Amino acid sequence: MDIVKTVTSQFHAALSMMQQTVQTCPDEMWDEPVVGNPFWRVAYHGLFFVNLYLQPSEEDMELWEGCREGYQFLGPTPWPPHEQPAADQPYTRAELLSFIDFLHAEVDRILPDVDLSDPSGFHWLPFDKMELQIYNIRHLQQHVGDLSTLLLTQANLEIDWVGMGQG
Repeated sequence: MDIVKTVTSQFHAALSMMQQTVQTCPDEMWDEPVVGNPFWRVAYHGLFFVNLYLQPSEEDMELWEGCREGYQFLGPTPWPPHEQPAADQPYTRAELLSFIDFLHAEVDRILPDVDLSDPSGFHWLPFDKMELQIYNIRHLQQHVGDLSTLLLTQANLEIDWVGMGQG
């Protein structure tokens, strides 16, 4: 069994599902706060953390060039003074689709060289890289589920299930 191939495939599948939600979202829903955050911000949040947790460690991270400070938080920062970061410049659909393309390439570039038995590299995630990859995919898929539910309930639009990704 090739674990890296399997994990890579599932990352691509989850990213493809996020891509569908971004492409399918009606313009009128893109920047409307539904359940606290606009559609684009929930999508960006999920993508940001895919990018972050693919990195070797917090200290060695190289993030997508389009990242904006604080935009990854859906609420107050988890450290004092627990302020709500401003996110007053919405990402465009094209920007998030570009981010998704970047992440597809990053998955292919990074995962083959990861030692899955190494520590996560993030002090707040006390497990190994293998569990980090599963955690990362689950987190992304949670937000794909959130957004696809919004599309279905607010606009009667569905996205397709993607079982395996293409690398």
